Amino acid sequence: MKQKEQLFYELTRLVTEQRNPISMDIDRKSTIDIVRIINNEDKKVAFAVEKELPYIAQAVEVVVNAFLSGGRLFYAGAGTSGRIGVQDAAECPPTYGTDPEMIQAMIAGGRPAVFKAQEGAEDYEQNGANDVLAHGISSKDVLCGIAASRRTPYVVGAIKKSREIGAKTIFITTNPRSQFDLEVDVAICPEVGPEVIMGSTRMKSGTAQKMVLNMITTATMIRLGKVYENMMVDLQMTNKKLEERSKRIIMTITGVDYETAERVLYEAGGHVKTAVVMIKANVNAEEARRRLSLSNGFVRMAIEGQFKNS
Repeated sequence: MKQKEQLFYELTRLVTEQRNPISMDIDRKSTIDIVRIINNEDKKVAFAVEKELPYIAQAVEVVVNAFLSGGRLFYAGAGTSGRIGVQDAAECPPTYGTDPEMIQAMIAGGRPAVFKAQEGAEDYEQNGANDVLAHGISSKDVLCGIAASRRTPYVVGAIKKSREIGAKTIFITTNPRSQFDLEVDVAICPEVGPEVIMGSTRMKSGTAQKMVLNMITTATMIRLGKVYENMMVDLQMTNKKLEERSKRIIMTITGVDYETAERVLYEAGGHVKTAVVMIKANVNAEEARRRLSLSNGFVRMAIEGQFKNS
């Protein structure tokens, strides 16, 4: 069988490439009925992701262990999947104060593909392997492949090269686990079913992928002590909005007024965690930093003094 014919038959078997019987006559519907059909299909995504929670939790453990060992997390995807990875990686530093090197994204076609489709770039496994080497991925790192179809050559190549290097691997696909045949450490397979528009995986598949990445990085950051109660206490004050949010977080946690929050945040060098510990434990900035160091950055432990060698 010729390569093109083989690809054709592979695609015809994918759930994400099937026709959705619910939207067969969507082109004849009114606008309100069109958006209602899309909305009803979108409602299925969260339930599909829910079934994969044990595997998502496994992925979080893999990432946490890598970070604690000095490793990094890399996403690899093409098209919509790649852009979702780029978005998640880009949003972690301002939200959780992470080093930009800690979570990175690779997309088929490179930076131009973020803004304009570079469709042919995803067709070669070697492109993914080359990007893995270019980013210096090592055995300490984690490579998370994102591809609705599972078969995207760029992503498969990145996974294979990463495993060859000894890195841990995660894969997110929206086709059934029963059809998953790639060697990885953790496979996450929310079955969202056929798209409203056949093959348009930027819809339910993209939504599912975004939800999974939200869970992986958010749960990881919680496990690393970057959240106190349900507030981000390691955010970076890179703009006026985040500066005011920092003050509000301090006020909410400690009950102090605006002026006090502003003053203590200044004394803490703009570090929310330090400011919170200063107020809650009634200590100066130096002692707050010492406590945070001894508690590995966990605010609750630093406040309560629950750490060794205190």
